[in-house]
Amino acid sequence: MNAADALIRAGRALVEAGLSPGSSGNVSVRTGDRVLMSGTGTRLGALEPADLAELALDGTHLGGARPSKEVSLHLALYAKNPTHTAVVHVHSPSAVALSCLEPWSEHSAVPPLTPYALMRVGQVPLLDFVVPGDPAMGELITGSRHPFRAALLANHGAVVSGEDAATAVDSTIELEEACRIALMTLGAPRRLIAAEQVVAITQRWNMPWTGNAHQ
Repeated sequence: MNAADALIRAGRALVEAGLSPGSSGNVSVRTGDRVLMSGTGTRLGALEPADLAELALDGTHLGGARPSKEVSLHLALYAKNPTHTAVVHVHSPSAVALSCLEPWSEHSAVPPLTPYALMRVGQVPLLDFVVPGDPAMGELITGSRHPFRAALLANHGAVVSGEDAATAVDSTIELEEACRIALMTLGAPRRLIAAEQVVAITQRWNMPWTGNAHQ
């Protein structure tokens, strides 16, 4: 599957999962030193090849549609995770809602409640609010001392990278579920996964987790 087909399929999968209402969200796929990205104002569930923008890794627009204003967000995550070849940014309901709350901990807004989030996402820091499209958003990603493949953007949504487009989509779906469960359990006496098991799971699945499991 070529990069354009992978990107189009990813967009449709996100819409089918209910994670990209209206024309919100954007997806990109990196091939070598080029990035294909959904164009501004496009609907992820109805992408066509003409809706895709081609960019260099420095953000230069090389051709195709006008890229989304979130270019810096995508390029920063590729820089942070250089082995990853896809980035998803969505305004999914549970991720947005959790991003409007104070984070569970300094290194992860999402507490370790289920093994699946640990297996597919790991820690999910909350990044400070900046206006959507502001290049400072990319600086928050590259400047973070925490390793991560997913983050919540304060009062905004989620961004996720993956080794390929299908993995990035699956991780985004799992993150939304983890955020939903975190919201459902707010105010209740939570039973977190034991700290040593958090470490064992994330290490086995090669997911980032650098903080104390119960802080």
